Amino acid sequence: MLRAVVLAILCCVHAASAAGTHSLRYFYTGISEGTGLPEFMTVGMLDDVPFTYYDSNIRREKPTQDWMAKSEGPEYWEEQTQVSIGDQQNFKANIGIAMQRFNQTGGVHTWQNMYGCELDEDGTKRGFDQYGYDGKDYISFDKDTLTWTAANQRGFTTKVKWDADRAWGLQDKAYLETECIEWLQKYVQYGRETLERRVSPAVTLLQRKARGSADTEVLCHVTGFFPRAVEVTWVRDGRDHLEEGVQSGEVLPNQDGTYQLRKILTVSPEEQGRHSYSCQVDHISLDQKILKEWDPNMRSSSDVPESGPPIEIIAGVIVGVLALAAVIIGVVIWKKKQGGAQKSDYSKAPSKEGSDTSSDTAANA
Repeated sequence: MLRAVVLAILCCVHAASAAGTHSLRYFYTGISEGTGLPEFMTVGMLDDVPFTYYDSNIRREKPTQDWMAKSEGPEYWEEQTQVSIGDQQNFKANIGIAMQRFNQTGGVHTWQNMYGCELDEDGTKRGFDQYGYDGKDYISFDKDTLTWTAANQRGFTTKVKWDADRAWGLQDKAYLETECIEWLQKYVQYGRETLERRVSPAVTLLQRKARGSADTEVLCHVTGFFPRAVEVTWVRDGRDHLEEGVQSGEVLPNQDGTYQLRKILTVSPEEQGRHSYSCQVDHISLDQKILKEWDPNMRSSSDVPESGPPIEIIAGVIVGVLALAAVIIGVVIWKKKQGGAQKSDYSKAPSKEGSDTSSDTAANA
């Protein structure tokens, strides 16, 4: 069950921003009861760095970066707290509504929402607002046409209702294209020193025998780098970039705000004797690529993980989420109105930074 929750949270993790691009994203996370995690979380991410956080246990919006704590005063944090408390109150009822809509009576369920904007060096702007349910795409907003696209038949009812509310679509478009960009630029100024730092990766190779065969698994562990974007490739004979036989993990956060990545190469005994293999790492902090050659005679290690996310990595991601170091996609359901015996509608989440979009004015799902 824990693994299913983690995979649902990680399913929509956005790729790192390209060089010269700044991004502002909000992740709203709702999880049904019984997981031991907060049932409601919000995370604000600036260029893949978490800078603000709220959950249903602490009931306070908090800065997660010193530069954010120093730049905004008590009034800002109180306003954001009140927004999140209102959202939390809506969530508990609305996750039940979603389960009822899809005829689900138990189990762990997640509803995901991510929205935000990006700004390129040349002034190009992008905005996005998308939803997922139980780790799969559900519906997304096209701000150019003011319409919603359902990922599958399950989201069609929501699409029809949201498409009909053109005024709300215009409001969402205005936030994504104007207000979101203004706050993005403001936050970038707050955190420029941190966001523009460069930290070089450390690269380590580990190996072990593959289970059930004579093959060898070689782990390339790249860690301690910032920013998040990195290119790690297994190379054969100094020229062939390999994809077959390579398992790639997720880019995961370290506690110090840097990142790590693992790539595992599986090599047969025959191939070991015919070729040489190296792990190549390219990062913006490096003057030249790191090339770490594998020595088949090196000491074997038990640290190479099995295929799929190992339990220590899963646990690390959960801890990272709760410690505000993990990049997560938000999950939330919103209710248009409180009260009434029949709770049959849920609505889109309000945006942050004092937007006039609220759970009372958003379109019904």
